Amino acid sequence: MRVFNYNFSLRHLAKTITWRIVATFDTIIIAYFISESFELGVRIGSIEIFTKMILYYIHERLWFKSKFVNYRIRHILKTFSWRLIGTMDTIIISLFIIGSFSAGLKIGFIETITKMILYYVHEKLWYRVNLGLDTRKNFVK
Repeated sequence: MRVFNYNFSLRHLAKTITWRIVATFDTIIIAYFISESFELGVRIGSIEIFTKMILYYIHERLWFKSKFVNYRIRHILKTFSWRLIGTMDTIIISLFIIGSFSAGLKIGFIETITKMILYYVHEKLWYRVNLGLDTRKNFVK
């Protein structure tokens, strides 16, 4: 029988929420500059709060279960895999909100750069946080 590990789930939920706050502000700013409408930026960001929190939580759980042990490379691979999922989500949402595939691609392209940098920093900061971890022995650098 598998036991639910509350500590790890709490950690993943906390990471999901902190990342979504950072990423949503980034999306709103980028969408504002591309669409020239703060309202459209907020609408895109508001939808992403829900879609990306769900997608990020699933992404985080899958990576946590992986047996990849080189943590320096792991952070980079997680950054790229999440960015691919996140960019596709942003392009689709932007297409529906703005009504322009071109604008969606522009937002997605800019986000690819800004969010990869932000995500990497987020991962490195969370690596230093012990919330939800009984021991760090399994998380050696």
